[in-house]
Amino acid sequence: MSVFTKLAGATALSFLLAAGAHAEVKIENPWVRATVPQQNGTGAFMKLTADTDTKLVAADSPVAKFVEVHEMAMENNIMKMREVPAVALPAGQTVELRPGSYHIMLIDLHGQVKVGDEVPLTLTFEDANGTRTTQQVNAPVRPLASGPDGGHGHSHGHGHGHGAPKH
Repeated sequence: MSVFTKLAGATALSFLLAAGAHAEVKIENPWVRATVPQQNGTGAFMKLTADTDTKLVAADSPVAKFVEVHEMAMENNIMKMREVPAVALPAGQTVELRPGSYHIMLIDLHGQVKVGDEVPLTLTFEDANGTRTTQQVNAPVRPLASGPDGGHGHSHGHGHGHGAPKH
């Protein structure tokens, strides 16, 4: 076997080992809710399934000044939305980011997000060892009244009238 063949084989093996060293996350059905003119925020939604215990720890997009991982939860009989440090993705279980629950909030949009657009998102995941990886996804924009069923659900109002971000 030539030195080149041995080196190529060793390189391929190191790539395979490195690929197995971080969590793989399957991203399904990503979408972003359309906005009306002058609206400064919207939500991004999707299903995430990790092959090992992982967390969604951050997101980014060129369409917004700030991108945060949020949850909506009942607190004293009032639905409140707040930023969370992470969303746990237990191994093999699908976690849905959806209206009225966990979601990605796009704040201070640079322009209107319209049906037919695709919003690029970069998601940052952290595995149990603290290793961070990123994945890119393009999320199609659905009509303003879209719900998790693809367009016929009720709008849950995402607090689109956000005040100034706390950044």
